[in-house]
Amino acid sequence: MLETRAVLKASIDARDALTKLGIAAARLPNAAIVINAIPLLEARDSSRIENIVTTSDELFQHQDGTTASTDPATKEALRYRTALLAGFASLRDRPVSTRTAIEVVGTLLGTETDVRKITGTTLRDGATGDVLYTPPSGESRIRELLADWERFLHDDDIDVLVRMAASHYQFEAIHPFHDGNGRTGRIVNTLVLVQHGVLDEPILYLSRYILDRRDQYYRLLRAVTVDDAWEPWLRFMLEGVRSTAEWTASLVAAILELLQETDQLVRAQLPKVHSHELIQLLFTYPYARIGNLVDAGIAKRQTASTYLQQLAGIGVLAQRAVGRERIYLNTKLLALLEGGFASTA
Repeated sequence: MLETRAVLKASIDARDALTKLGIAAARLPNAAIVINAIPLLEARDSSRIENIVTTSDELFQHQDGTTASTDPATKEALRYRTALLAGFASLRDRPVSTRTAIEVVGTLLGTETDVRKITGTTLRDGATGDVLYTPPSGESRIRELLADWERFLHDDDIDVLVRMAASHYQFEAIHPFHDGNGRTGRIVNTLVLVQHGVLDEPILYLSRYILDRRDQYYRLLRAVTVDDAWEPWLRFMLEGVRSTAEWTASLVAAILELLQETDQLVRAQLPKVHSHELIQLLFTYPYARIGNLVDAGIAKRQTASTYLQQLAGIGVLAQRAVGRERIYLNTKLLALLEGGFASTA
């Protein structure tokens, strides 16, 4: 039985935290501020769980798709953001499904892919090389298990947060793809919550929680397989949702406070430069380029350049030369987003 008293209590607490996160996010004047920021942080930390190491600096610098000169790890993490937002957009047409997972992993890997067809896949201890788990093999068997997983996802008789946590174990145990299973599973977690109205936007930063407790995460996954120990696993995941939602709500509140302070400062010191649209753009693109202002219709190139230089002059932005280009950093926002603001612990 999945829905024990302790599990349902944890689910209630997690749902309450998600509600408060939704209220905090709704106070922002532009949803793009948090929709852009949180998936990039999620991309960074979800990729770190898979030993794909990049930095927030690299991710935000290339958040507008300028990846030609980006290192491979950053490109891979940016594909996570792309996969998450594409999965979110797909919910307008259909619920989360096996097809969703296949499309997500294809975007993550940067190539069209499908379920595993080759036998012999094993999961090994990185230190000893010992086999920890042998997932099911054979395309037909994997597709059968994914069909079961999909049916469970839509079983409305089970609490949606409990369903999300249990289905994440199912997906990881099926291990349907040759690569990208963990990242795909974490994206699916968020999509399931959005689909069922528990989240309005894909802004649950759950990978931070898992990264901080990576050993416990894998130990509890294995305990379900070996000992059918569902309650500890479910409570772990639900606590992750609760603490992550609370952390993210605090982060969103801090972003809103900084945005309001910045708006007041620019209005007082640069009244001819000030506009709400410009301030919001600086929070949507913490690494702002002249082209961002031009594309948003805020100013033409020369005027946009002047605006950014004046904002740097009063300390709102910091200038950085990147090759032949000059970019302008919202350093206070980046400090918040880097994770120094709060902890999920």
